[in-house]
Amino acid sequence: MDLVICGDGRLGWAIAAAAHARGDRARVLGRPGTRRHDAASFARAEVLIEASRAEAVADNVAAAVEGGIRRVVIATTGWEAQAGRVEDLVASGQLATVAAANLSIGAAIFGRLVERAAEDFAAAPEFEPYLWEWHRRGKADRPSGTARELARRIAEADPRAEDLEIASVRAGASPGVHVVGFDAPGETVELRLTARDRSAYAAGALAAADWLMAEPRPAGLHPFEHVIDALYRPDVRVAVA
Repeated sequence: MDLVICGDGRLGWAIAAAAHARGDRARVLGRPGTRRHDAASFARAEVLIEASRAEAVADNVAAAVEGGIRRVVIATTGWEAQAGRVEDLVASGQLATVAAANLSIGAAIFGRLVERAAEDFAAAPEFEPYLWEWHRRGKADRPSGTARELARRIAEADPRAEDLEIASVRAGASPGVHVVGFDAPGETVELRLTARDRSAYAAGALAAADWLMAEPRPAGLHPFEHVIDALYRPDVRVAVA
């Protein structure tokens, strides 16, 4: 694969290192000197992996469209304010795009476990759900996109959690810890996801790029769930229209 990675932070370079290690070509673009990247920066690339800053996502996708890219993986979080513009770019540019709050494979499976646990504990009213997360001091979004997605899954399974409070810690250098618990008077059950470094996010971003390259995908925003099913449940045919 020939990749362009927007974002020269820790995640962008982790993705580039993982790509180079398996023989892919990867160019890393830092913050542009002007408002956005020149379309020529994306020439001959097959996939854009967006790993920059929330406020730059739409501009980077727009430049990639002008540069001829039709496959995009969005690994950046906190870009909800730009969602409308990104969706318009995806539609007008006929982009097959994978986007998720967290592109680590473990986080995707963890989300499914949390959803199933919330469904089971919803039938046990003495257990009350809670959620807390810890990231490095410099992480901008609070709570994280992963925490918000976990809260959404819990609330869908248990109406009591519609206004679930998310406790966020920003300190030190932790790449990410998420804990979902269910507490009763006599016992507590916890599910915990701990990222040790950014290699897990890089592996997921490349898995998403592989999924886009494996066969023609319909234009639109595809959930990371489709990538997970293709990896671990190939017998399940997922509708991607």
